[in-house]
Amino acid sequence: MYRQYEMLEMTFNAPAPEKSDVCVNLTAVFSLQGSEDEYRVKGFYAGDGKYKVRFLPLKAGCWFYRVEGILEAEGALDVKPAAEGSHGPVRAEKTHLKFDDGSWFFSFGTTIYALAHQSKELTEETFASLAKAPFNKVRMCVFPKHYDYNKNDPEFFPFKVLPGETYTYENLPPFGLDLTKKPVWDVHHPDFRFWDSFEEKLVRLQKMGIQVDLILFHPYDRWSFSTLSQEDNLVYLDYLTRRFAAFPHLWWSLANEYDLCAAKTPEDWLEIEKAVAAGDPYHHLLSNHNCFPLYDFSHEDITHCSCQLRTMSMVPELQNKYGKPVLYDECVYEGNLPQTWGSISAAEMVNRFWKVTASGGYCTHGEVFLDPDEKNLDEAVLWWAKGGTLKGQSPERIAYLRALTEEIGAPLNPNLSGFGQLLTMPKEEAMKAMAVLSQGLQKLLEAGLSMDAVNLTRHLDAEFDYFGKTEDENTFLYYYGNDCHALVEINLPEDKKYQIEIIDAWNMTREKVMDGVSGNLKVKLPGREYMAVLAKAI
Repeated sequence: MYRQYEMLEMTFNAPAPEKSDVCVNLTAVFSLQGSEDEYRVKGFYAGDGKYKVRFLPLKAGCWFYRVEGILEAEGALDVKPAAEGSHGPVRAEKTHLKFDDGSWFFSFGTTIYALAHQSKELTEETFASLAKAPFNKVRMCVFPKHYDYNKNDPEFFPFKVLPGETYTYENLPPFGLDLTKKPVWDVHHPDFRFWDSFEEKLVRLQKMGIQVDLILFHPYDRWSFSTLSQEDNLVYLDYLTRRFAAFPHLWWSLANEYDLCAAKTPEDWLEIEKAVAAGDPYHHLLSNHNCFPLYDFSHEDITHCSCQLRTMSMVPELQNKYGKPVLYDECVYEGNLPQTWGSISAAEMVNRFWKVTASGGYCTHGEVFLDPDEKNLDEAVLWWAKGGTLKGQSPERIAYLRALTEEIGAPLNPNLSGFGQLLTMPKEEAMKAMAVLSQGLQKLLEAGLSMDAVNLTRHLDAEFDYFGKTEDENTFLYYYGNDCHALVEINLPEDKKYQIEIIDAWNMTREKVMDGVSGNLKVKLPGREYMAVLAKAI
């Protein structure tokens, strides 16, 4: 039976390609009876004389198809309505995320970069841990990764080696920055063992209800995948999108830390961006992740802001600038590494999740615990790289936050007012808004707006209100982070009555303290960190 939002696949037998196993002449047109909906998709060669055409029906009904190229076929497929719990691809809805069926998606992600390149035993351990974890999105790479605590070879590589060449990574630097080293990979001949194994993991994640933020390039490379020519990059992307675009749960992340990929220019990234978008008729989410400078998220094909930031206060600023969802896909990691990016406490990881979530953004977890007695660091199993078993204290508290977010049932928008609101607005807008204020307040705000962008962001991060509200103002969430208030003041609409609860984000407790209230309120807090106030309309 074929169902809406579930990939359907047709397999055909024909002689193997004579030249490229990627650039095969095989296309199919799918059209929905009684509508103008039509999709033209590319088929792909899967090895052993088998060709496949995949299609993701976004609507139920009778879909007619016509296959053309090296073989011909036509027919009709009866697609039933979506099964319960099947919602389709995730979309950007202004500054938030929604499934194709209109239900909200609240992203709580984690990072396992080299999940696809580990042993079967370790992979099973990872999936067992994921099954008990709160994460509904995983960031993972197509290409293997070479970095500290992550230097093992995968069992298979994405491509075969060019005829007459020999695979070796001797004398290659850890970031693949030797641009004079000629890659030895034949991108026209994928190693189907790799892609079949990779696909198996994607299917398992889909069945677990986990979105896959698929990282297409990265600089941490000793095998020369990061230095492929742009022509080869586009061949690789052609195969990737032919094979995977019909999966409903995929997102496209053009890179992990695009700005460290020395072999690629801004023009290359734009061409890559357009190639992925053109190869995906279903328009999955697409972005590009940074190390230092943020990518230009204003591009038409970019659907959301994928950020590496340590400044948690930038959600409203980026929402205002781009009008798109903001995802903190890297906010450093819970762990005990010597490196600063891998040594924050569980409490700080939870703190960052609450800050981003209360501001209307989405946060991604990572974990890097190192056994100090580990003799061979290259064989260490750190979640952020290889998976394994989660060891930290943040996941259960992230699960608590996710449950609260899903209970609220609608996304939060930044609930800024006064000084904080003006300082996150474009300066021209802020100056107009200030015109109605008293001269004393104008002077105060002008002083703040005179700061350059970097120092203003630093200031905001030190003194920022992580407050959010739903669009209908039925729910307000005030998160106080590291502040130790004994008393706070909140201001709620006068035309509704609210129930007030105090939440301890670390101890995962809730206490109702007021009922049937509105307007300006003073709420007592216990004078410790990680407290929040939840106001729900009754």
